[in-house]
Amino acid sequence: MGVRLAGALDPGAARNGAEGPVGWTCALVNNMPDAAFGATERQFVGLLDAGSGCETVVLNRYTMAGVPRGERIRARIAAEYRPLGDITSDPPDLLVVTGSNPIESRIEDEPYWSDLCGLLRWGSENVPAMVLSCLSAHAALAVFDGVERTTLPVKCTGVFAQEADPTHPLAAMFNGPVVLPHSRLNTVPVEAVAAAGYAMALQSEEVGWSVVTRTVGRSKVVLVQAHPEYDPSSLVREYGRDVRRYAGHERDELPCLPRDCVAGADWDRLCRLHERVVGGERDPALVAAFPFDQVGARAPWPWRGAALRLYANLLGTIPKRLLGTIEKRSA
Repeated sequence: MGVRLAGALDPGAARNGAEGPVGWTCALVNNMPDAAFGATERQFVGLLDAGSGCETVVLNRYTMAGVPRGERIRARIAAEYRPLGDITSDPPDLLVVTGSNPIESRIEDEPYWSDLCGLLRWGSENVPAMVLSCLSAHAALAVFDGVERTTLPVKCTGVFAQEADPTHPLAAMFNGPVVLPHSRLNTVPVEAVAAAGYAMALQSEEVGWSVVTRTVGRSKVVLVQAHPEYDPSSLVREYGRDVRRYAGHERDELPCLPRDCVAGADWDRLCRLHERVVGGERDPALVAAFPFDQVGARAPWPWRGAALRLYANLLGTIPKRLLGTIEKRSA
C-alpha cells in the first residue's frame, strides 16, 4: 500500500493516507544539508514505498543537531520532524540513517558525532534492521568495528557496474546487469570490511563495496556505500554545484565529472564543458550558460530496477508486525 508519513502531510513522493495492514514502522534520520534535504527524503521514501508491496510502512522522520540549517529547512523540521530523542521511546522496525556532507577530515570531529554514535549503539540493541548510508556507513564501521575510513585522492563519482552475490538475501532476483551510482570523498577498503565480518551483497571491481551486511547485537546492519536512492539527475546536479563553485572561485579543488551520469549527445556536451573549465576557462558565465536542468531531466536511470529490488528484498527480511498493529507507536 505504500508509505504513510506519521504526523505530517507528505511533500512529494509517498501516497498519503495509504491504507491496509501495517507491515513495518520505519525511522528516517535525514542528515543531508539543506540543498539536498528534500530530495533525499523523497528518494528514500520512494524506495520504501515501492518496496513495501501491498503492506503499509509507517514512517517517522528525524534529523540531528549539528548540521547547519537555514530558516526554511529549520521551519520544515519543526513542523514535520520529531526530536531525535523521541526515537528511543518509539523504536522502529527499520532505522534508515542518511549520509551527510563531510565537513571535517576526521569523521570523529563532525559536530553530530556523539549523537550519531549514540544512535548507532542504541539501534544495534533495539532495532531489528538498520540501513546506514555513505558517511553513516563509515561511522558504523568505526563505532562497531574500529575500522577507519580513508580519504580518496579524487572524488569517486559516477555509475559503476556491480557484482551481485545471488546467495545473499539482499541480492536475490536481480535481472540482468546491475549498476549503482557512487558519490563520495572517502572509502573503506573491501579487505577491511570483509575482515570485520561483513557479507558482500553488491560490490564493484572498480570502486569497491556497495552494499554489505552483518548482525550487530540484535540488529541486521546494512551498510550502503553506493547511492541506490539517487534519482536520474542527482549526479548531474552534484556536478553542476561543484563546477559552479570552482568557476566562481568558491573552491579550488577541480570538479570531478561523474562517470556515465548522462548519455549520448548530452555526455559529449558535458565532457566539452568539463574540459574547458578544468583546462583553464574558469568562467562563471560559461558554466551558467550550460543547461544542467534540461540535461538532468534527460538522464537515464539504469540502477532503478536494482534499487527497487534491493529495498523489496530488505523489507522481506524484516518480520512483519503481528496482525498489522503498531500499538503505542501509531502517529
